[in-house]
Amino acid sequence: MAACPTGCAPAARFCQKLNRLKTLDEDMMATSLKRCLSTLDLTLMGVGGMVGSGLYVLTGTVAKEIVGPAIIISFIFAGFASLLAAFCYAEFGARIPKTGSAYMFTYVSVGEIWAFLIGWNVILENMIGGAATARAWSGYLDSIFNHAIQNYTETHIMQWNVPFLAHYPDILAAGILLFAMFFISFGVQVSSYLNHIFSTISMVVIAFILIFGFVLAEPANWSPKEGGFAPFGLSGILAGSATCFYAFVGFDVIASSSEEAKNPQKAIPIATAISLGLAAAAYILVSTVLTLMVPWHSLDPNSALADAFFRRGYSWAGIIVAVGSICGMNTVLLCSLFSLPRTVYAMAEDGLFFHIFARVNPVTKVPVIAILVFGTLMAIMALIFDLEALVQFLSIGTLLAYTFVAASIIVLRFQPEKASSKGTASTSPNPTVDPALSESQTINEDRGELKQYESFSDKLQLVERQRTSERHGAGQLKAFWEPYLGRMLRDFEPGEVVAFCVVILIISSVSFCVVLVYGNGQLYLPLWSYALLLVIFGLAYVLSLALIWMHEPQAKSKTFQVPLVPLTPAASILINVFLMMKLSFLTWIRFTVWIAIGLCVYFGYGIWHSKEGLRELQPKDMAARYVVLPSGSLVETVQSVQPEGQADMAHHISSSSDSTVEESTGRR
Repeated sequence: MAACPTGCAPAARFCQKLNRLKTLDEDMMATSLKRCLSTLDLTLMGVGGMVGSGLYVLTGTVAKEIVGPAIIISFIFAGFASLLAAFCYAEFGARIPKTGSAYMFTYVSVGEIWAFLIGWNVILENMIGGAATARAWSGYLDSIFNHAIQNYTETHIMQWNVPFLAHYPDILAAGILLFAMFFISFGVQVSSYLNHIFSTISMVVIAFILIFGFVLAEPANWSPKEGGFAPFGLSGILAGSATCFYAFVGFDVIASSSEEAKNPQKAIPIATAISLGLAAAAYILVSTVLTLMVPWHSLDPNSALADAFFRRGYSWAGIIVAVGSICGMNTVLLCSLFSLPRTVYAMAEDGLFFHIFARVNPVTKVPVIAILVFGTLMAIMALIFDLEALVQFLSIGTLLAYTFVAASIIVLRFQPEKASSKGTASTSPNPTVDPALSESQTINEDRGELKQYESFSDKLQLVERQRTSERHGAGQLKAFWEPYLGRMLRDFEPGEVVAFCVVILIISSVSFCVVLVYGNGQLYLPLWSYALLLVIFGLAYVLSLALIWMHEPQAKSKTFQVPLVPLTPAASILINVFLMMKLSFLTWIRFTVWIAIGLCVYFGYGIWHSKEGLRELQPKDMAARYVVLPSGSLVETVQSVQPEGQADMAHHISSSSDSTVEESTGRR
């Protein structure tokens, strides 16, 4: 590779800063948090994060306004799309059991600025999601009492008519968030215990809905007389899938809890699979029962399930459903308040966010300052913003996080394994660099030859030797394709071609979806250009995917791995990008403004306090030594260099000790 001209060296160093990767500790299980969550705890957290307001509010809204009884198919499609993203989260959660979820996964494999932006958006999405759930919780309870709470607030407290704000302050929604925040701050075991109670009640109520609902089912409600099974056609089913997808976004609370799991390597994949399966079954079966009990066009969007039982003459059943809905929404609130502070904590721990949020309470072992500050902000949002205004700003950050996590899976899977210097360091417990040493030296150990090199030219020769000896390692071309593409790609480092193809994969996915969604409408493309662009971007997507597949992946890991890589994460990227294109224009405006604020925070604070940036300063006072083991593999060790004033003294002492050792050896 050609050297960068002197003029562009500062720009190259700046880009390296933005794309530096997080260095993981050797002991992945070490943490200042408390590892106390079992597989059951994580499973119930996942169920609680997914089965809440979506089941009791979203189901009725989508069935009445978007898709009709075919909401069943919409939930099947949405569940499949969520499964692809869940696979990626499960592999990362098992492989890197650290809190931070999508932020941490992106930091390890893609780069610092991208990780910050993902974490920045996940923070806002959790805040909006928690506030929206609190608003839905308040509205559901208010509807049971015939909107008495709203009427009292508007009459005796206050109301306002301000764009993008609610007509009245929802004190009940803010109060429930502050109440939940109070319990969350007592520790992860208290949070898990409360989640167990609410999740159990919610699942019992769901079982009641299914059993009693199928007894009251009337197949005539799916008949052509009532509009048929799919009154809005295929377009309605796809639009419904885009909306129903957001019902499953809560599963990432499992990955956020990986640093507090007892056995994350096994618990994270199992809990993700079971919780997603239970949530998908609940959504599909409940939507079936709901549309069979009453005609889909007569559903009440605010409280569809409870209203359906009331209209069939079973008011007592409607009260049971209302209790279950409140418990289900409580679990979503707990999960939002649980995962949000941990993302903030992970960013602050890495130096990218204000360090005060990295403080962990020594008794409860939770980031209590992050919980209190962001829980209060969430309560303020629930107090003043309307539910509709909150929902329309939701989910773009979640979809962006899913996209980057899927891309990170591909990049990480085709990266060469990093050799550990642990064994090499043990051969020299107190290493110091001696200027009088020759440029290369030979040490006999364990009947093998251990060669050490300190010159950069020797390092380059050894790297070339390593390439030859490990020609078919991870990130390199498979043997079958070497005669065809080997000459063209020989100058690239292992994994570089794959990373470049991932970028092309994302760009082609975005371009393909833009043309597909907006080509016939807003862009007014002629049919021939519309079809041509789809073919071009589709071919770019397929070719980049094929080129990735031609490279060697990493060896099988003991932890869970996503099947059919790169196909599975590539499909997840395409689906996530398509769903992002279906979001409203106001959502994209919010996204742009929030990203701009995040960039100000990063360049004003994060880039200067990054722990990875502080690690980059260490090589100025360190020296690298390149060691070839008897097996032929290359290991790089880093050794301390003493200041000049102490170097001569150290050299003198070292020479004296060496002569002493030689004399003692001679006497023997």
